[in-house]
Amino acid sequence: MKKEIGIRLFQDQKVKVLWDDEKEKWYFSIVDVIGILSESINPKAYWRKLKERLKAEGNETVTNCHALKMPAPDGKMRLTDVADTEQLLRLIQSIPSKKAEPFKLWLAKIGNEQLFITKRGYIGFINNRPYFE
Repeated sequence: MKKEIGIRLFQDQKVKVLWDDEKEKWYFSIVDVIGILSESINPKAYWRKLKERLKAEGNETVTNCHALKMPAPDGKMRLTDVADTEQLLRLIQSIPSKKAEPFKLWLAKIGNEQLFITKRGYIGFINNRPYFE
């Protein structure tokens, strides 16, 4: 299973991301996204309260989010709550923000880039395969 961890920029703000080759999914740091959308000075606390509220409402999106190791500001790998694109779109609906729509477009762009890379790699494989009679 190949996992690639990286940073993507949304309006010059960093979002930690992870691409899981096996599941063919992007995972995004929830706290990074909440920090961008809510403009909170403490996005971890905002996420903690939002998570409590959503659980109390019976929202299953929070239940399905899990933690993966991603680089922390101190450089160490720490468990970070992450969401795939579908889960993240559901969470964005719970955060009042004028940045929500531009963020959704940004998510779509990341998905399109991955499709292009995957398709290009596949076409490259087809074009470069040996010809057997």
